[in-house]
Amino acid sequence: MKTTHSLTRPFFFSALFIALALFIVPQQVQAQATYSLQPKAKVFLKVMGSSNVHDWEMVSSTMQSKGTFKFDAKNVLTSINAFQLTVDSKTLKSKHSSLDNRAYKVMKTTQHPKIVYNLRSTDVTTLSKNRYLVKALGDLTIAGSRQIISMDVNVVVNPDNSITCTGTEKIKLSEYGIAAPSYMAGTMKVGNDLTIGFAQTYQK
Repeated sequence: MKTTHSLTRPFFFSALFIALALFIVPQQVQAQATYSLQPKAKVFLKVMGSSNVHDWEMVSSTMQSKGTFKFDAKNVLTSINAFQLTVDSKTLKSKHSSLDNRAYKVMKTTQHPKIVYNLRSTDVTTLSKNRYLVKALGDLTIAGSRQIISMDVNVVVNPDNSITCTGTEKIKLSEYGIAAPSYMAGTMKVGNDLTIGFAQTYQK
């Protein structure tokens, strides 16, 4: 009897472990996935500023971005990881080519052609079904200068399971070693404060 008992217990626990592994591992795989920008979706990165003459904005709809979105067993977003967004600085355009060219010069686009954002961490709050407020901490690199920024991102899981992220964040040119440019022989001077707005839609 003792011999039978000693053989049965290890077999029982081995079978139990295998059953749990088969049940849990697929759930973990399904709970997270890498999402990339949805082709043909309306996406943009907008840089907005002011001057002593008028407000201005530059917009790009060309960028590369992807990230891992993790959901729990109830399909509630819990975190975002390995997220990166890259924009070619010269795809930012305003309504005035002279403003664009001066902006490219002060952003040192020849030496540093990319604006890059790398996510560090997130804190997710559920607002309602499929709607979340994500406090994101990450590194924003402009003109070769990297700064840590914290921003609020509104995240919506759409009916087709795509994910839309929107938000705005204020930065200062001086934080990135950029001197505020002037135009029209110095009569138009750009302010130091900028607002970055964004909207991106992602799919698996």
